[in-house]
Amino acid sequence: MNKPFKWALHINFFVYAILLNSVGIVILKSINNYGVSEVQASTLELFKDMPVAIVSFLIASFVPRIGYKKIMVIALSITSLGLIQMWAGNSFISSQILFAIVGSSFALIKVAVYGSIGQVTSGEKEHNALMSSVEGTFMFGIALAYFLFPAFNSETDPSAWLNVYLLLTGLVLVAVAFLARIPELPKEENSTPLSEEFSAMIGLITKLLVVVFVFSAFLYVMVEQGIMTWLPTFNEKVLALSESNSIRMASILAITLGLGRILGGQLSERFHWTLVISGAIIGAMLMVAFVLPQALDREVSEDAAMIFGLPVLAFIFPLVGLFIAPIYPLLNSVVLSALPKKMHSPMTGLIVLFSATGGTLGSRITAYFFERLGGGAFYFTLVPMTLLLIAVFVLRRLTKKA
Repeated sequence: MNKPFKWALHINFFVYAILLNSVGIVILKSINNYGVSEVQASTLELFKDMPVAIVSFLIASFVPRIGYKKIMVIALSITSLGLIQMWAGNSFISSQILFAIVGSSFALIKVAVYGSIGQVTSGEKEHNALMSSVEGTFMFGIALAYFLFPAFNSETDPSAWLNVYLLLTGLVLVAVAFLARIPELPKEENSTPLSEEFSAMIGLITKLLVVVFVFSAFLYVMVEQGIMTWLPTFNEKVLALSESNSIRMASILAITLGLGRILGGQLSERFHWTLVISGAIIGAMLMVAFVLPQALDREVSEDAAMIFGLPVLAFIFPLVGLFIAPIYPLLNSVVLSALPKKMHSPMTGLIVLFSATGGTLGSRITAYFFERLGGGAFYFTLVPMTLLLIAVFVLRRLTKKA
């Protein structure tokens, strides 16, 4: 039973990676097709992120009681309705409704997936490997979004792009059908009142292990989202790529993040997680410290090193994803493995809450520095990386005690 359930976890994360990462594309379409301002369009990020944080925090204690499979089916079914209303509505309000639904549903999916991993694995190394693999699949879904949505564009029909939502609805329904054929995981016996469970989740924040972990997750997502959100702008403003090429080249980061997470999962089976994460952080810091200056000092000229007519540096800097990729899933796996299985769902609620907060703050801080320093804003990532490296060794000591 475990193998099909593991496949279901990968499929679910893949689907939501495409939907969540499409927010930048829909923002652009909203400005061009629906005539909204940039400020109005930017609210789509809010409609996406806030439900993720709020729903995951409030619903985490309920998920094991309802059943992981049932929760995933409910989330996917609601998402299919959101996709259909977007295709039929063809308006900015429809896009706001869509991302509110996708954000809320993903919160359910993430809590269910993280909770399920503890049920279908045995031992810390197997937990690390599956967590990294699932998160790696998420990154490949992100990469696909950069190519899937433009494939439905039409110069003669401005609404043609909406047909992508029919394809995505079909993909969601396939995921539902796959889940329907899999038995539910055994429910853990739990007679604790929900009010006490919710209090226990709040109480997790008082544990030093959890405090250090959520701080680490916050720092990581700050780095990842800061780079991912602003890489297209970096490509255009610093490397002088066209707008289209700037977006396409940003997909390299998503691909390297996916490869890095799968590779990190494999390495974690051979080496201690502390060695894998610390090595990854140091590698990422070296990439920023030595590759970024070359990009900032580069003069756009005909004799500059090129691949397929594009600067070599446009291919090199996104490789930082290989290094930062293993950090997040391994951190999550380490802290979940150190806690009793009954606390995995509440802990996941905290993970999602602080990850969403870190992503939002990281993007805004990078935007602040980008406005003043241009591409040099990425130097800012060295600060949270340094703090994260310190936190890793603190976590090692605390998990030993746990």
